[in-house]
Amino acid sequence: MTQAKGPLVLELEPGTYYRCTCGKAATPFCDGAHQGTDCTPKSFEVKEKQQVYLCNCGKTANAPFCDGSCAK
Repeated sequence: MTQAKGPLVLELEPGTYYRCTCGKAATPFCDGAHQGTDCTPKSFEVKEKQQVYLCNCGKTANAPFCDGSCAK
């Protein structure tokens, strides 16, 4: 997974999601590629269909969501 400048904007359905934190997954979400590392995915829940802004820079204080830290 390559890191782009700015957040990753997605429309998500209700459910529990696991954001990849190792950078090895083929998608923004955990696919188990972290096995054998110290990384663990960041879980979050979406209660209703909505657009979310996921952090791509790793600097957010509100993981997995973007807080604008990449713009600073």
